[in-house]
Amino acid sequence: MEKRKQDALASLAKRCTNETPPFFKKLRTAGLVLAAIGTSIVAAPIALPAIAVTIGGYLILGGTVITAVSQTAVNEIDFEE
Repeated sequence: MEKRKQDALASLAKRCTNETPPFFKKLRTAGLVLAAIGTSIVAAPIALPAIAVTIGGYLILGGTVITAVSQTAVNEIDFEE
């Protein structure tokens, strides 16, 4: 079982260091922008309604998930196990 976990982590590290396809680079950038917008809403120095802060939290969550998934995408041809 321990060997399988090490193999999975090595595979993930290899995927993260390989070249990302152009579509996923654009998607990663969009995720970063969403996370930045959400962060600026949540950290606003003025009092905002609770719904705005909630939406900002969802933007942060969505942006970070999109960014993480896009970073691990590689071309199937380039990635051979």
